[in-house]
Parts: sequence; structure tokens; C-alpha cells
Amino acid sequence: MPTTWILLRGLVREQAHWHGFADRLASALGTGHHVVCIDLPGNGLRYRDRSPTRIAAMVDAAREDLARQGVDGPINLVALSLGGMVTMEWLRRYPQEVAAAALINSSAAPVSPFWQRLKPANYGAIVRHGLLGHDRLKRERRILDITTNRLSDVDKDRIAREFRRIDEARPVSAANTLRQLWAAARFRAPSALPAGRPLLVINAATDRLVDPRCSAALAKRWSARRAVHPDGGHDLSLDDPAWLADTLAAWALNKFAAFGD
Repeated sequence: MPTTWILLRGLVREQAHWHGFADRLASALGTGHHVVCIDLPGNGLRYRDRSPTRIAAMVDAAREDLARQGVDGPINLVALSLGGMVTMEWLRRYPQEVAAAALINSSAAPVSPFWQRLKPANYGAIVRHGLLGHDRLKRERRILDITTNRLSDVDKDRIAREFRRIDEARPVSAANTLRQLWAAARFRAPSALPAGRPLLVINAATDRLVDPRCSAALAKRWSARRAVHPDGGHDLSLDDPAWLADTLAAWALNKFAAFGD
């Protein structure tokens, strides 16, 4: 049977925001691998659902979604940002269901302080363009300004228009945004993860949303290896999808061997 990879996005983002990365990862992995994107409640295809205020409930919702899709057997989880918290909790509660996991630009208390988990320079933009803003295009463009470093202005304008259409079709409510923020704020990372579950911590050295020290702290906490992109931003699947796919594929095809810094 093929190995199933599950892609999980972060705060108020959905599977369409992977922007074709699932196909790129599947191509890098080759035959014998199947890549699936799922949405957390309140986002994407589940935008009408109420977002849980606990990460544990997000894990339960994701598991139920996979069960409905007939996904069985241990899975490989690849998770960005808040999705990484869901993955940590999944590993803690249901380790038998996870064969391996990769965390991308993630963070959690008490491993890192709140001002590293969300850099203070972004607080105003989140309130103005996220919680209070009504101009969808301006909001998406501002998000790209914060989360990507390598895209040209032309590319950011084009992707912002695509993401505006996504938001118009499946809008995340202000209430669900707050509920997801609250779930992330109250989450506490496990002190230990189950043995025998390979873990790769991936981060961008120039992430302007989440301090790169958060990924370093997670890797140190669990004695996991890291792969560090030298100049990418928070959303590595947009900023350098080829590097991210190749990094994950090299890790998997080498039997999840430890590598990195």
C-alpha cells in the first residue's frame, strides 16, 4: 500500500493555500506515496464549522476527517505553523497512527515565549488587516509581505488575487479566527514525544512572523534534527516549494535518517 502523507496548514489557512505544493511533494517522493491535504474546522471546506478552542479537539476533527476519507494505517504528517501544534498533540495522544512527522516554522509554549511565537512587529497588522480589515485583497497582500521573502511583487500581487478568491468562496469568520488564536495560545507542547517516530524540524532562518529560535528550541527539546532554509520566510511552501519538497523527499527516501544542523 502507498505511504500516505497528510499536509496541515496553520492559522486561518486552508488546503488551497498550499498552492500546488501537494503535487510537487508527490512528484518529489515518487511512486508509492500519496499526498492528501485536509482542513481544520473553521477553514477551507470546513469554513462553516466552529473552530475548536483546544488543539486536542482539532486533532480529533482531523482524525474523523481522515476516517471519512478511508485513510487507514500510520501516516506521515507535514504541518506548517499552527498545524505543527496539531501534529505535536497527535503524536502525544495517538502515536500509533503517526509513522513520521515534519514541523515547518512551528512553535509552542512553554518551549518559547509568546513574543517569539508571534513577533510583536506583526500585532498591529493582524488586528488592522486580519480582525478588523474588510479589504480582502489588501489583507492577502499584507500576509504575503509578512510570510514570504523570495517572491517578487508581481508574484505576490498574483497570488494575493488568487487567495482573495479563496477567501471570498470560503471565508474564515472573525469568531473562528479568535478561537484558533486562543487554541494556539493555550497549547502546551509535550515534554517528550514517543520513541521510534522520526521527527524533522524545518524552518526558515529569516522567518519574520515566528522567530527561528522557536524551531531550534523544539528540535533541542526532542533531540530532533533540523533543516534550515537560509533566506526563506514563514510560508516556505510558497517561498521555495522546490527546496521544501526536495528536503522532505530526501528525508523520507533515506528512511527518515537524521540530518541537518
